[in-house]
Amino acid sequence: MSRLVDLRSDTVTQPTLAMREAMMNAKVGDVGYDEDPTVNELEQRFAALVAKPKAVFVPSGVMANQIAVRVLTKPGDLIIAGRDQHVVSFEMGASARNSGVQFALVDDRTGVLRTSELLEVLDAEHDHQPHVAMVAIENTHMVAGGVPWALEDVRSLGSSLATTPLYLDGARLFNAVVATGTSAADYCEPATMVMACLSKGLCAPVGSLLAGPTDLMTQALIERKRLGGTMRQAGFLAAAGLVALETMIDRLGDDHVRARVLAEVVGATFGESDYDPASCRTNIVAFDHPRAREIVAKLADRGVLAGTVAPRRVRLVTHAGVSDDDVAYVADAMKGLASATR
Repeated sequence: MSRLVDLRSDTVTQPTLAMREAMMNAKVGDVGYDEDPTVNELEQRFAALVAKPKAVFVPSGVMANQIAVRVLTKPGDLIIAGRDQHVVSFEMGASARNSGVQFALVDDRTGVLRTSELLEVLDAEHDHQPHVAMVAIENTHMVAGGVPWALEDVRSLGSSLATTPLYLDGARLFNAVVATGTSAADYCEPATMVMACLSKGLCAPVGSLLAGPTDLMTQALIERKRLGGTMRQAGFLAAAGLVALETMIDRLGDDHVRARVLAEVVGATFGESDYDPASCRTNIVAFDHPRAREIVAKLADRGVLAGTVAPRRVRLVTHAGVSDDDVAYVADAMKGLASATR
């Protein structure tokens, strides 16, 4: 197979030429001594974007999530989250392993959480239930198909929580920003802490950022050290992150347009999936099919790499490495195998 289109994830993106040049020329220092000027600049830039006092650069989104859990909870506490959120289902049980916490899971099939369900779990604390230490949301919601939250829903949820911290897993926060026209600062205002990835659609090779109040970020630095995430001359990586924030956010709209094209093809080709193409608003097409893994395998035979996020749920993710021509090629591949999967 001479042609390969990789739609497994936007984590497969490659750093741009501008990123590579910035990395080569980066000014660096020892992060452990707070002496890396490029890391400091990246942290300050992100903190300003999300309107939080301080940010911390970490190797990965999973580490950012796990640091947030360690900062906001104690062993035995409850975290309210959707059952398909990344921190629940895609981090190998890290929250239980690292922090000794439990999850109170609520329905998130639509990509958002219902405030009434959350309040019921919170209220149960008066009936000898475990303490709810934080509520976690994911924007965009990956498994639901990259669904972005409406700003009013985030604000409503935040205002209903009183003193319970709200944590925003914004691995694809800037996809939500571009899709809805909402600023990152507005999205993050109701949240105590927020994370965003640089290494997905923004194309940086490594890294995520965690932001919040200064006192919590001071604790986050300690937890980063405990988890082995205090890199040394990390300015080489931070330099690419700065380019990502400066040049790669607006182009995410191109990924959204291409994903919608694929969504229309899925809706027309796999009628048995009952997939609504209008649900695709960012860069992820996720649909249910009784033979999801067979579809993924047959697409691979045709030079298209896809994936599953559940036994019967296919995921296709567009990114900077996918062109209009690639989308047309994938569309033809899907149409060609449709009859074989019915």
